[in-house]
Amino acid sequence: MAAALSWVSQQQTLVLSGELDRETLLPLWQQRELLLADKTVIDVAQLQRVDSSGLALLLHLREQRHPQGIEIKISGITERLQTLITLYNLSAIMPVETAS
Repeated sequence: MAAALSWVSQQQTLVLSGELDRETLLPLWQQRELLLADKTVIDVAQLQRVDSSGLALLLHLREQRHPQGIEIKISGITERLQTLITLYNLSAIMPVETAS
């Protein structure tokens, strides 16, 4: 079975689930403007897997809104994703809210 990525819009939060990797991120990339138009949080707690391409996309989505004065928070960071952020030395530019 092929990996899949899905998302649900909940008020100001975009909830991602499934796998966010180079094989699955294209639909999210193509719809990013519309999906993030009124969002301030991207919840990644339901993602089972994120690779370096997925991390790069999350970083881009966050930075894309900066010029408009909007800070997008990434919430629900798993220990594995936090490790990836740390390995790429992105902690200073990728502030996160860890899963409780």
